Amino acid sequence: MKKVTINDIAQKLGVTPSTVSRALADNKRVSQKTRDLVKKTAKEMGYQPNLMAASLRRGKSDLVGMIVPRINRHFFSNVISGVEEVLNPEGYRLLIMQSNESLQAEVEAVNSLMLNRVAGIITSLSVQTNNVDHFQSVAEANVPLIQFDRVSKELEGAKIINDNYSGAYQATKSLLKAGYKRVAHLAGSVLLKAYCERRRGYEDAVRDEFGKLDEDLIIKDAITRDAGYKAVKEILDKGADAVFCAGDYSAFGVYEGLNELGVKTACDFGVAGFGNEPFAEMVYPTLSTVEQQGKEMGRISARQMINAINGEAYNVEMVVPVKFIERVSSNKCP
Repeated sequence: MKKVTINDIAQKLGVTPSTVSRALADNKRVSQKTRDLVKKTAKEMGYQPNLMAASLRRGKSDLVGMIVPRINRHFFSNVISGVEEVLNPEGYRLLIMQSNESLQAEVEAVNSLMLNRVAGIITSLSVQTNNVDHFQSVAEANVPLIQFDRVSKELEGAKIINDNYSGAYQATKSLLKAGYKRVAHLAGSVLLKAYCERRRGYEDAVRDEFGKLDEDLIIKDAITRDAGYKAVKEILDKGADAVFCAGDYSAFGVYEGLNELGVKTACDFGVAGFGNEPFAEMVYPTLSTVEQQGKEMGRISARQMINAINGEAYNVEMVVPVKFIERVSSNKCP
């Protein structure tokens, strides 16, 4: 079908294209009656404005790009919701892309957003991101960059992070206070500060309790459901009686592995996670985990983006508090 243009609307109404253009832009040089008629006709004809061309005419884009590792994760969807809650009333639209934890996909997403002339980019790095050279084009173009959750100190701009250390410390302490003696840790990538901080919180909690740490109880790069499932036999063979997982999905995998081996969660083996995914309240026994306050992180990230677009200083690091939610899985049966 032929795309409807401003000229088509003007021809149908018997007015000039400039009048249509002004009416669609709510220019008060055009009467309210004409503005209403033009908008009604445009809608009936299926007119779609060229948003990029409009941005170029204004000299300012109303499009903000966002790159997340996975849209279908509860945490990231909450962050997106928080971002839109702040950006939309300010007249900005969000263009969301996902890296699927791939460095190459992240590179392509950055390039695509820059081609779309976004006003700024909000991002959380992929698990494969071992260098951030692809973000240099963003800095060189003076496009604001806001990082959240998974950040790189090599990049300028605001960094909005969780108190990952405190959350991990509290989760591990919960297991130790319940009476578990050998708490393992299913850790995330060493490339990402968030997971390094969670590991440090776990290590300090164990050291504070026993004065020493058994490195053999730490399983690296185990944040997926499959990794959690596969790790169960290994940590049981090493004498673990509980585990703190760097993510809820690996904790869910641990549940599956324990169930298959006939080991009762909470009664025989303690589990704590990180993320407070929706299933944490639905599994049996309910999963103790850390709430990351994703929506608030999104709101803060969006406010920093607006500040940056408006030319205000935004090279700051902000920490969003977390909350440990104690449920059944980190307790012990009487």
